[in-house]
Amino acid sequence: MPSIFTKIIRGEIPCYKIAEDDSYFAFLDINPLMEGHTLVVPKKETDYIFDLSDVDLSGLILFSKKVALGIEKAIPCARIGIAVVGLEVPHAHIHLVPINGISDLNFKNPKLKLTAEQLEKIAKKISEKVVL
Repeated sequence: MPSIFTKIIRGEIPCYKIAEDDSYFAFLDINPLMEGHTLVVPKKETDYIFDLSDVDLSGLILFSKKVALGIEKAIPCARIGIAVVGLEVPHAHIHLVPINGISDLNFKNPKLKLTAEQLEKIAKKISEKVVL
């Protein structure tokens, strides 16, 4: 059965898309830790990130770097934090989170409650800054 991320990639579930190419897809987390919190996934459905081939894993990291640089230009922050947890959805993914301190990357923190309009505005702002 396809993961929720596969359904997002296929357009079966709406998302706030940031960027995509032939192999990878980036979209806003709808329950973000910080404004601009983005998920980056391979289009090929693979549960565990370290089950990706070396080529696919390195491609995912390089694609994530391009997205992170776009986030950094669009959202004021000290850095872009990166996290791979891999337990919540059975589809390999990377969290890119704008942070100003290490505590901003704590998944126990309360999630932001953003409206659809706010998420659309953030996605547009970031996507305009991503250079693929």
